Amino acid sequence: MSVHANGHTPPQPFTKNPFKTKTDLRSACHAILNPLLPLFTPGKSRIKIGTSTTRFDEGGAQIEGYARPLWGLASLLAGGHESEYPEAERWRQGLINGTDPESPEFWGKIEDLDQRMVEMCPIGFALAVAPDTFWGPLTEGQRGNVGAWLASINAREMPNTNWLWFRVFANLGLRKNGAEYSLSRIEADMDHLDSFHVGGGWSNDGPKSHHQMDYYSGSFAIQFLQLLYSKLAGDFDLERAERYRQRAKEFAKDFVYYFDPDGSSIPFGRSMTYRFAMVGFWGALGFADVELPAPLTWGVVRGILLRHFRWWSTQEDMFNNDGTLSLGYSYANMYLTENYNSPGSPYWCCLSFIPLALPETHPFWSAKEEPYPRSSLPEVVALKYPKHIAIRRGGHSFLLSSGQACHYPLKATQAKYGKFAYSSAFGYSVPTGGYQLEQHAPDSMLALSDDSGDIWQTRRLALDARFEEPEGNSIPILVSSWKPWPDVEVETILIPPTAENENWHLRAHRVRTGRALQTSEGAFAIYGCRSDNGRILGSMIEGESEGTMHEDRSSLVVSSAGAVGIVELHSDIGRAGRIVLADPNSNIIHGRTLLPSLTVDMVPGQACWFVSAICAVPDHGRDWKAAWEQKPIIPGWLRKRMESG
Repeated sequence: MSVHANGHTPPQPFTKNPFKTKTDLRSACHAILNPLLPLFTPGKSRIKIGTSTTRFDEGGAQIEGYARPLWGLASLLAGGHESEYPEAERWRQGLINGTDPESPEFWGKIEDLDQRMVEMCPIGFALAVAPDTFWGPLTEGQRGNVGAWLASINAREMPNTNWLWFRVFANLGLRKNGAEYSLSRIEADMDHLDSFHVGGGWSNDGPKSHHQMDYYSGSFAIQFLQLLYSKLAGDFDLERAERYRQRAKEFAKDFVYYFDPDGSSIPFGRSMTYRFAMVGFWGALGFADVELPAPLTWGVVRGILLRHFRWWSTQEDMFNNDGTLSLGYSYANMYLTENYNSPGSPYWCCLSFIPLALPETHPFWSAKEEPYPRSSLPEVVALKYPKHIAIRRGGHSFLLSSGQACHYPLKATQAKYGKFAYSSAFGYSVPTGGYQLEQHAPDSMLALSDDSGDIWQTRRLALDARFEEPEGNSIPILVSSWKPWPDVEVETILIPPTAENENWHLRAHRVRTGRALQTSEGAFAIYGCRSDNGRILGSMIEGESEGTMHEDRSSLVVSSAGAVGIVELHSDIGRAGRIVLADPNSNIIHGRTLLPSLTVDMVPGQACWFVSAICAVPDHGRDWKAAWEQKPIIPGWLRKRMESG
């Protein structure tokens, strides 16, 4: 049977969109909104998309389904023409009923730390940019209800995170329409949010005692909302608005490395189900009329955003059969989700439709799309604040990462922040359970077990993470230590690929253990099925173009997604190659993956070095054999470091 005989997710209008023009982006917004129309409650104040649950109440979850699409709808209507989307009337009716205490669909009074606070952000934005739809047609009594409900957030406790922005936008929406709002609350929240800034345009998602700089620092919340603020509050907070534009210019010079020339981005951190929200920052630059820093031009920025949408148009399985977005990344995947992800959560992605608020004459739209500025950006660069080394070599963009961690017990936190590498082509994997290696699925991790392989520990907190520039080495490295148990210490060194071995990066680990350990180190996880019949790959047979290979000191998987392998370079350590059949749905891009790994046991009191070379060739059309055969060697500076103990 040919794999082509298997069924496919029904094509959606979004997946057939060329994403070339503003008209195309407008059509894509319609394609995201239209499947929601049959799912409104009678009073239009809620949208129920699915049946999975969250840590907060069902009403709050369905309010997410109502409110988050407003990011796109409000941008679509920002020119003041409801004819752009006549069904906008449903959302207006929902706003009226949701804020009316006498309505059976009243959203409820706001409590401390209430999830409804989050949804006040897109509602406030909609009031600010599309008042002709969401405020003008309301009666005085209805306006009073909207104002009272939004303003009630001012008296409530909020998390000490990016959530503070949501209160700011609730007040901005009221201010735009002459309703009662709290300027003092805006000013106090803005001053506190500014304390999250650490430098170079980067902010932590919370106080500086945390080290969490993921997409929330850019497109999901902080940078994105700073740019919207600089436009919407520029008439009364001019100095801060200009400061935010300057921060955005600095941030853009780093953030550009998180996007591949093909349009994909590098998945990293939490809330990956927000999908193309990752590109919202680039549209917000246009909304705020930022003067772009070289080598960025409006043609380049437009290209980054539209190519990103084009990449997502190839991910057909992100849609449910009815055209709504699923929880997951490239396909429906509950293992990836956080406890705050409702079926309506993915619609935070609608903030990336912000360029629809710009006129055709804006340079974002009038400029000709330009390709990714490869020649103007280095292929390897150390990003100081997030402690990432960004790499664009070997056919994909990826990060080497140390130092970041979530400050609360996030599900799969070690997978979302603690891996050694994150790739635009291969994604990352999350645990599906806590028992044995297949459930842990530790790609780009060194996993250690002290109970004969049932429970595995990986890096969660990286201690003393730092960049170093070894003598005679032309590229930076990342060094950190971690302690999975009190009597086990690991120092990890991450080394980017050289121009000569562009498909290989290196990892060196100095491991000291006071207990018996099993160890397993994984490369990237890769799609693990045959291209002719869709079955799991078996051993490579001579003359075939795909399959698996493992022997002493190496393992390799070759599939239609490319080739991934791992090799032990240190002659004193006899690690054995192994192919781990990762649990299904552990990887966020491919539901069925194999994980090339190296394994060896350690005894109490042992101290040794592991030196791994990881090969990644993301496109099967490339010459993976030539890359695999051109194995790197241990750099001289590293060998000296190993010899010194």
